[in-house]
Amino acid sequence: MKEEEEKARKAPVASRPMARAPVLTPRGEDFPRWYQDVVAKAELADNGPVRGTMVIRPYAYAIWERMQAELDRRIKATGAENAYFPLFIPESYLRREAEHVEGFSPELAVVTHGGGKELEEPVVVRPTSETVINSYFSKWVQSHRDLPLLVNQWANVVRWELRPRLFLRTTEFLWQEGHTAHATQADAAAYAERILAEVYEDFMVEVLAVPVLTGRKTARERFAGAINTLTCEAMMGDGKALQMGTSHELGQNFARAFDITFSDETGSQDHVWQTSWGVSTRMVGGLIMCHGDDAGLRLPPALAPTQVVVVLVRADEGAGDAAAALCHQLVASGVRASLDDRVGTSFGRRSVEWELKGVPVRVEVGPRELAAGWVTLVERHVATKRPVALADVGGEVATALADAQRHLLAEATRHREERTVEVGSVDEAVEAAAGGFARIPWAVVGTTGEGALVDQGVSVRCLQRADGGLPGASEEPESVAVVGRSY
Repeated sequence: MKEEEEKARKAPVASRPMARAPVLTPRGEDFPRWYQDVVAKAELADNGPVRGTMVIRPYAYAIWERMQAELDRRIKATGAENAYFPLFIPESYLRREAEHVEGFSPELAVVTHGGGKELEEPVVVRPTSETVINSYFSKWVQSHRDLPLLVNQWANVVRWELRPRLFLRTTEFLWQEGHTAHATQADAAAYAERILAEVYEDFMVEVLAVPVLTGRKTARERFAGAINTLTCEAMMGDGKALQMGTSHELGQNFARAFDITFSDETGSQDHVWQTSWGVSTRMVGGLIMCHGDDAGLRLPPALAPTQVVVVLVRADEGAGDAAAALCHQLVASGVRASLDDRVGTSFGRRSVEWELKGVPVRVEVGPRELAAGWVTLVERHVATKRPVALADVGGEVATALADAQRHLLAEATRHREERTVEVGSVDEAVEAAAGGFARIPWAVVGTTGEGALVDQGVSVRCLQRADGGLPGASEEPESVAVVGRSY
């Protein structure tokens, strides 16, 4: 009898794959439908009452808050401070920078009436804030001692979207937008590159576990009003590109339009040199499409609002108290853990819910296993479950979280590498873009070839040096063009 009891207390050592009932359209069968299924069934967002708007549900907003916190810390480390500027912008402000207004005109929402009366001047609902911010920069900047001026704002913006898709393209979305003024072009260029590398690329790789290509946009793809645009481009699960974030050198275009001048150390007057940069809730869509699988989301632990959920299977024989104590222990160790003790809802239904939401680790606590001194640890990123001795849960959870973060980045990187090919002609680039990225010498493409690509629904995502670094100028002949279809 003692031998049988001892055997019962010893947990089996092998992990095993999890059996799953299909709840989503298979990703490989219909990627757009799969994406919509994940957004709906993981309770991330709903369509808003006005076409193109969205309601961000609490779970997705918690993901966005984690993104905000990680980005905000990095932004402040570069010296920028947060501020807030008005949602409504006089229409005349946008017309002061011709290229800027031309680029945004098709997307503008314009208010012509307020308080029951026609406005003397229409106001634009913020599509981006270069114009209103620069109108205040012109007041704040007088001397070289006022520079650099580094400002960031967290806000919503409105761009009238004709083909909306939740998170990816919506009429209203949330973002951060940074705006800076510098004494020299070199200082502005260096800061724009710093934002790209130290804020965006670092965050996307280390937190989102999304490998991104960094490069320069061509003149055709450049931000309206900029002299140079730097970008982070990621490959999604279907091989398409998603622009995850951009950092722009604005030169002196806006400074001239808004008369932002300063006196240098010799007393001479000059216009400032500027940057602007931003990322948005589009990153939530990128996270879904990069890491999601046929069971739903897979969240990297560094980002996940809940890293571990302790799931009570049944409340018999003190299991409820044990599950609560285990959750408390994990929280005390610094893990973002929560307790699911909703035993009135079936265990299977709850398991599917946590799978859909992509929580990295589940710890399942049942009375029978608990009596034998072990619990079940489920690793979402590899879809396996294994028994773990109760005394070892803390260490096993820490290992599983670290493994999940590494695994998701490595898997996404391997996916991108396997679906990127070197080509030597525009026709080959178009063919390759059907399933991923093509790398082709920019000298082979040129502006004529870029137009031919666009006619085929393909675009130059960025220009890089042969070693993957940023080219010294936006369109150096020796640059390599990364080509693909995009969202």
